[in-house]
Amino acid sequence: MTSPHDTSAAVADTLTGGPRRGRVRPRVARGAPLPLLLPALLGLAFLVLPLVALLVRTPWSSLSDQLTSPEVWQALRLSLLCATAATAVSLVLGVPLAWLLARVDFPGRGLVRALVTLPLVLPPVVGGVALLMALGRNGVVGKWLDAWFGITLPFTTTGVVIAEAFVAMPFLVISVEGTLRATDPRYEEAAATLGASRFTAFRRVTLPLIAPGIAAGAVLAWARALGEFGATITFAGNFPGRTQTMPLAVYLALQSDPQAAIALSLVLLAVSIAVLAGLRDRWMTAS
Repeated sequence: MTSPHDTSAAVADTLTGGPRRGRVRPRVARGAPLPLLLPALLGLAFLVLPLVALLVRTPWSSLSDQLTSPEVWQALRLSLLCATAATAVSLVLGVPLAWLLARVDFPGRGLVRALVTLPLVLPPVVGGVALLMALGRNGVVGKWLDAWFGITLPFTTTGVVIAEAFVAMPFLVISVEGTLRATDPRYEEAAATLGASRFTAFRRVTLPLIAPGIAAGAVLAWARALGEFGATITFAGNFPGRTQTMPLAVYLALQSDPQAAIALSLVLLAVSIAVLAGLRDRWMTAS
């Protein structure tokens, strides 16, 4: 039977693509054939050129004035608040859902997994329409919330959190489920034989083992929530100070003040780079 240290090392290797030292790398022939090199360079230019253009066209001289305007700080504050709240919702609901998919064998599990990952490929605006049909004032559930409790979710800050959580939670579920599948379930079984309930085994044994996957999934969910646009503007609208997040502010500024739109886009670009830097151990390995 393997030790907890060995299992933790195996989980870390799974997340980072393998051990850093002593890993045998396949030999790759030096140089590249021209028919492959040219499309590869074109693809690289296609992906990098827009980002370079954004940096080139950034109004560096007036950037501080653009970023310190009350409207920008209002949108940034709301974005950070809502993205963090959406991530908290994703953690509370997504981690148990990932455990269910990874550890419990039940009929229709494949269908449930497909439904959970559907927001990943669903156009965000369609997700916003679906949320309106479900939670709007005349929605399937929303009409009862309004009639019984007087709760109206669309076009509110809470609506922003719901829209962001809807599109961000699948990222966390996929990350945590993958980490759970990489851990050895025998430790949970051993805890059960010692008298621990399944929830106690999950809390005391499983959670420490899957903490890296939870952290990575939370970062991904937070970044996705921060950049959400389609579902937010459809379900929550674009009201400054209440539902206007950074992506919506960029869209609005692009129509009236392109320089401000560039400055706001630069902030979101910096956040994206920071997220990639934070996840470098998960998806990037030394060459």
